[in-house]
Amino acid sequence: MPLTFAAQQIASVPLTLLSPDGLTDWLDDQPDRIKAWVNASDFKAGFGTVLVLPDEIGGIAGALAGSGSDEARQRSRFALASARLKLPAQTYHLISDLQADDLEVELLGWLLAGYSFDRYRDQTSFGATLVCPKEADATRIEAIANGEALTRDLINTPASDMGPPDLELAARALAKTYGAAIDVTLGDALLEQNFPMVHAVGRAASRAPRLIDMRWGRSGPTLTLVGKGVCFDTGGLNLKPGSSMGLMKKDMGGAATVLGLAKMIMSLELPLQLRVLIPAVENSVSADAFRPQDILNSRKGLTVEINNTDAEGRLVLADALALADEETPDVIVSMATLTGAARVAVGPDLAPFYAQLDSSAAALESGAKQVQDPVWRMPFWQPYETMIEPGIADLDNAPKGGFAGSITAALFLRRFVTETPNYIHFDIYGWQPNAAPARPKGGVGQASRALLASLPKILDL
Repeated sequence: MPLTFAAQQIASVPLTLLSPDGLTDWLDDQPDRIKAWVNASDFKAGFGTVLVLPDEIGGIAGALAGSGSDEARQRSRFALASARLKLPAQTYHLISDLQADDLEVELLGWLLAGYSFDRYRDQTSFGATLVCPKEADATRIEAIANGEALTRDLINTPASDMGPPDLELAARALAKTYGAAIDVTLGDALLEQNFPMVHAVGRAASRAPRLIDMRWGRSGPTLTLVGKGVCFDTGGLNLKPGSSMGLMKKDMGGAATVLGLAKMIMSLELPLQLRVLIPAVENSVSADAFRPQDILNSRKGLTVEINNTDAEGRLVLADALALADEETPDVIVSMATLTGAARVAVGPDLAPFYAQLDSSAAALESGAKQVQDPVWRMPFWQPYETMIEPGIADLDNAPKGGFAGSITAALFLRRFVTETPNYIHFDIYGWQPNAAPARPKGGVGQASRALLASLPKILDL
């Protein structure tokens, strides 16, 4: 079900969003019976708290929602989303004194609180709905919410129903909706078209590897998004233990996130030329699996020594990045659930990123703060280049030592982007381990909203 606001003409009752300080001022203007009700209910406008206000005959006259203290808002996001789940089924209209950016974030949170993954079980909720305030851009907020919902749906779908062919079908459906062109290089054609590492990683699986190439837009600056589409990662011959394999349906989270972001961009008809590249594979085990100590050729002409078949994401991304780089777009962005080292460094909430240009990094950090989609810049640390140089080949896909794993992976990818100065890489997690406001446990988009907010500066739109 699309995530939408209620129609403007629908009858609604007021939902007032208040901070603890704002509650005091609000009460000063209320009749004695409302003051008595609020005080008797001990409502303090804490983060995500709700109080229903009765009318004189016992119906619902409206409701209050707490945005919480400054400290509470720093510890969590989306107060209105938290409130939505506690409100009785009713249509509301929002009253608040929020500034534009904060209002958009809270309204987006409201919509995302209505998301559920219902492919395998009916989870339809007939709860509270909201009329979007006229001062907010409902079309934009709905576009962002539904782009995020696409990302979540793709990640949440198990590999039995989200293998490379299914990921291709999802991309084709998106292309059809928005009039984008799409081309797919499949199976052994990957060798003919010079994508040897995509083929090597995916050849052991029963479902053929492929490279998905989608284009949209005819004018404006050029943006290429590259998303890791490893639909399941066993680790290959360096087989993962069961505890590490449990979430590997989310290893296509980079692909899911760039498709969600593409949906936002196309829905909003941004004045740019978009290209989306997704190497879609399964890293499986069979007699044809690539092996430790193999040396692979790449599209770029660089050779890669395989020291761990579980470091496969950077291999498929490398060929796709080399293709992207051949056109020298204004910006290349790669997104991937790439390293456990990134999770150790910043945990599941922050999306670490690497940027060649300080101007793009600054724009991303500003956009992330504006839309409350947190990111954290990491360094392309030049002295670590030697760690990815094994000697026997140009590059090592899994440097020994266990240090700086996210940085060395980013440096590896950068070797395949030599002609495009503005390159940005995200090492995302793509999973919400515990339910939080607007983010149920499961697949989640990271950094897509930050990127969307920063594109006007990065691309000079």
